[in-house]
Amino acid sequence: MEAQSVITRFQNSGVFRTQGLIGGKWTEAYDGKTIQVHNPATGEVIADVPCMGQPETNDAISSAYEMFNSWSKVTAIERSQCLWKWHDLLIAHKEELGQLITLEQGKPLNEAIIEVIIAAGYLEFFAEEAKHVYSDIIPSTVADCQLFVIKQPVGVVGAITPWNFPLAMLTQKVGPALACGCTVVLEPSELTPLIAFAAAGLALEAGIPSGALNVVTGNAPDIEHALLASPKVRKITFTGLSAVEKKIMPGAGETLRKVSLEPGGNAPCIVFDDTDLGVAVKSILAVKFHNSGQTCISANRILVQEGIYEKFAAAFSKAVTSLQVGDGFCEGATQGPLINEAAVQTVESLVQDAISKGAKLLLGGKRHNLGMTFYEPTVIGDVNNKMLISRNKICGPIAALLRFKTEEEAICIANDTDEGLAAYIFTKNLQRSWRVSEVLEYGLVGVNEGLIPTVMAPVSGFKNTGLGQEGSKKGMLEYLEVITRERVRNKWFCTIVIYSNVCRLALKNFVVCCKCLWFCVLVDGISSQA
Repeated sequence: MEAQSVITRFQNSGVFRTQGLIGGKWTEAYDGKTIQVHNPATGEVIADVPCMGQPETNDAISSAYEMFNSWSKVTAIERSQCLWKWHDLLIAHKEELGQLITLEQGKPLNEAIIEVIIAAGYLEFFAEEAKHVYSDIIPSTVADCQLFVIKQPVGVVGAITPWNFPLAMLTQKVGPALACGCTVVLEPSELTPLIAFAAAGLALEAGIPSGALNVVTGNAPDIEHALLASPKVRKITFTGLSAVEKKIMPGAGETLRKVSLEPGGNAPCIVFDDTDLGVAVKSILAVKFHNSGQTCISANRILVQEGIYEKFAAAFSKAVTSLQVGDGFCEGATQGPLINEAAVQTVESLVQDAISKGAKLLLGGKRHNLGMTFYEPTVIGDVNNKMLISRNKICGPIAALLRFKTEEEAICIANDTDEGLAAYIFTKNLQRSWRVSEVLEYGLVGVNEGLIPTVMAPVSGFKNTGLGQEGSKKGMLEYLEVITRERVRNKWFCTIVIYSNVCRLALKNFVVCCKCLWFCVLVDGISSQA
């Protein structure tokens, strides 16, 4: 399937767009500058898109700020209906959207279509959660007083999304923000902006009003500086590199705005010698090589107990040989290219460092003969926790195997990192699974399972893996302000009408006198006050 034929079909369908979105208008960069979006599988240029910066971002913020006053007052049911329509449009266009993800990100087409379905699932979930943002009434310690706890949308949200899951991460952030009544300025990765433009176009078609969702892309540092400098932006949500996260935190702190940060993690996968070898190999293969290892929850370090190490290494290496590397549009391809040349060079340096320090190359370890940014699925044995491949996020198709002897040693190695997003345990021992999972310093722990995140459960991490939560009803709270109001009660006078029947009591008359909040009721024709 040629890239140009995919683009032509998109242009005919009206989904393919190459401009930013500010205040409901498709916009070029004010200075006319553009950047190129490439297909990582072939290197060809897919499109030129605006290289936006601070001026465009400031206008997008102003547009979102103006729209917030009206969007926040739209009923929850109406917001829910808009999100449902957006969900339906994503599903209706899942084939084209999947092709667009493969085109600019490189992942196999079947994985890309699954991502579209997952992205739509976030909208489905938050469309329903929009109707369940409840307030509370709390008894006061003072007589004749009540405390009202009210949840209100935080305001304008700056959302920064990564290139590895360019659509799923978009709806994971924008979905709950819009559901709560917030407006959004979205900055997608400059590597994968086309799917964000397409999704934003479908959002407008779904009835989400102009200005509620704005999309700017191009000069990332300038865009992020504008988001952090503006007092109108009351919430920043970010998924991406740790280096960017550490710049966002101080900037957000200057105005004390809410932040949600998720820079990924250095996930350990612990394989005990009592595990079901077949289950472990199949699950770890999926979690390690999904999206060519370019995921934030990918198993970076595979810790294998010495009693099963040799068997596991042999079985796992054999399973890896079955992975088919190729262009994401090629039938049967399970491993696409890495996102760019810099990613390949990073992987190469990690492999070279490990081998120079005594690790054994069991499989792969070099660029694929397809060229470009394709890299062979690789397995490296006898890795230790002092090698760079154990200390850094790999973000590539490299499986690093480490030996351990005891449960205590495995826990120590697993927790020896500054990042704690996801971890995995494989064992048949129920007591051990609970014991180990409770001491692992990670937000997500999978037991005998690899792909664990779901929209219904919150995603959060330990240590330098970020702040806040995303997904689930817990994630909704990140876009809400909780406000307490005290109210002094007047004496309420009520009268109740009770009509007797042989089998039941029924309400006969109920008259409300609004003046002075008097309630009157007639009981069998006799007026009384209670």
